Amino acid sequence: MNNTMGMWLKFAIQNTLRNRRRSLVTVSIAALGTAAILLAGGFALSTYQALAQAAARSSGHLILGTPAQFTQDEDMPLQHGLDNVAQLRTQLLADPAVRQVLPKIAINGLISNGDKSTIMMATGVEPDSEFGVKGPFLTMTAGQVLASGSTDAEVMLGAGLARSLKATPGSSLTLLTSTTEGAINAMDVRVKGIFSTGVPDIDKRLVYTDIVTAQKLLVTQRVSSLGIFLDRMESTEPVQQRLAAQFPQLTVQTWMDQAFFYQSVRDLYNRIFGALGFIIGVIVVFVVTNAMAMAIIERTREIGTLRAMGTLPGQLLRTLALEGMVLGGVGAVTGAALSLGLSLMLYVVPVNMPAPPGRSEGYPLTIAIDPTMYIATLATMVLLTMLASSWVARKTVNMAVVDALAHT
Repeated sequence: MNNTMGMWLKFAIQNTLRNRRRSLVTVSIAALGTAAILLAGGFALSTYQALAQAAARSSGHLILGTPAQFTQDEDMPLQHGLDNVAQLRTQLLADPAVRQVLPKIAINGLISNGDKSTIMMATGVEPDSEFGVKGPFLTMTAGQVLASGSTDAEVMLGAGLARSLKATPGSSLTLLTSTTEGAINAMDVRVKGIFSTGVPDIDKRLVYTDIVTAQKLLVTQRVSSLGIFLDRMESTEPVQQRLAAQFPQLTVQTWMDQAFFYQSVRDLYNRIFGALGFIIGVIVVFVVTNAMAMAIIERTREIGTLRAMGTLPGQLLRTLALEGMVLGGVGAVTGAALSLGLSLMLYVVPVNMPAPPGRSEGYPLTIAIDPTMYIATLATMVLLTMLASSWVARKTVNMAVVDALAHT
C-alpha cells in the first residue's frame, strides 16, 4: 500500500514538472497567499497578546469589589467601597497563585493652581507596589515617581494637565472633591512628577497620588477595589473560581470583564483578517484550479489512453489530487518559511509602527509565531488545493474512453 502511494506521489511530482513555468507561478501565488495569511494572523495574535497583557497589568488579572461597585453608580465617593482591606489582602495573598494585591481608589473632582481649576480623574495607589508590580507603564517626562511613606501629600500629573495648570515638579496645587459623607474637602499637594500615558486625552485629566493622601482627602479607610496580580495569565480562571467560592459576598471580575478596548479591537481584527484570509484562500484555489484545468485539458488524450489500459477513474482522480497537493503543499511550506523568517527578522531589526488613533506614541511591530496557526494554515492550503484539483478533474477522468482519445 505504501509503495503504491509512493508511486502515485512520484507520478504527481513528475507531472507538475512538465510545465515548470506554470507550476512555478502556481507555487509562488500559494506561497505569497500563505505568507500573507500567517503574517496577518501573527500580527493580530501579537496585538491581542499585547493588549491582554496591558489590560491585566493595568487593572490586575482579577478585580475584587462589592457587587454594587461593578453594577451601580455611586451617589457618594466610595459608597460601594471595600472595608477591612488589610484582612482581605492577607487572605488573598494566602493563595499560592496570587503574586500581589494592590488597592485602588478612584477620585473625581477639581484640581487648582490658585488661578485656574480643571476637572481631574485621580487614582490613589500604593506607589512602591504599584510601580514595582506593573513595571514602566508610564513615561516620566519630569520629576520622579511617587514613593510610599512620604510625609508630604504628593501627586503625579499627566503631561497635558501639568501644561494646562503650568505646573512643574515642586509646584503646589489644591485637590478639591466630595468626601464619603457628602461634604466638600480640599487638600494642598506638591507635584513630584509629570508623566505621559501615550493617550493625550487621558494625560489632560489623570492624577496619581498615594493611597494615604486619597483616604485623607475622602475622609475614609475604604478603597474602591483590589487588583489581584497572579503568577501567570493562565491562572486567571482557576483563581477566579476559588476566590468566588471563598468570598461569596463579593464579586471577582477578570481583566477581560473590564478590557472593553481589547474586546473591541479583537472583534474588529477578527472580521478584518478573517475576510482577508478568506479572499486570499479563494485566490489561491482559483489559481490552482486554473493551473490544473489547463494541465488536464492538455492531457485529456493521455488520460483516455490510461483509461484504455485499465487505469480506474479513482486512481486518476487520486493522482491529479496529489498534483494539486504538491503544488499547494510546496507553496504553503515556502510561504510558511517566508513568514517565519520575516517574523524572526523583526526581533533582530526592530520596526516601529506609527501611533494609532488617539495615542501619541508608536509601538514596535511584532509578529507572533503560533505553531497551531502554522499547522492549521498549511493543512487548510493543502486540503483546498487537493479539493480544487479533484473538482476540476472529475469530469475528465469519468469521460468515455472513446471521447477522451478523440479529444483534440
